[in-house]
Amino acid sequence: MEKWFYLIGGGVLGTLARHILSSVVYHKVGSGFPYGTLVVNLVGCFLVGIFDTVLQAKFHFSSMLRIFLMAGFCGAFTTFSTFMLETGNLIRDGETLRAFLNIIISVIIGFIVFRLGVLVGELIR
Repeated sequence: MEKWFYLIGGGVLGTLARHILSSVVYHKVGSGFPYGTLVVNLVGCFLVGIFDTVLQAKFHFSSMLRIFLMAGFCGAFTTFSTFMLETGNLIRDGETLRAFLNIIISVIIGFIVFRLGVLVGELIR
């Protein structure tokens, strides 16, 4: 049960941080390009890289702190950071082909599936 509180707490803070950061970015530079989302995704990738290294490789913090920061905060802040972590782990483990397949499938096929969803949504309207 304790795990769920850490997950939810991190998720709430990650959601708030995402909204605040993207709002500030859009307010500063406008919305002609998805700058807010881009900044959130890049910051999320940076944070998950730091958290993964510090929590696992350097100091071996508790699994609850890892759940709070990685799954909760970063997961709610941006799933793009999780995508990068998992792809990085594949490369680290010598699974370069699988890493690039993950990139191709996630980005290209993901966009195609998104467009299919838009088309279905338009049919339902």
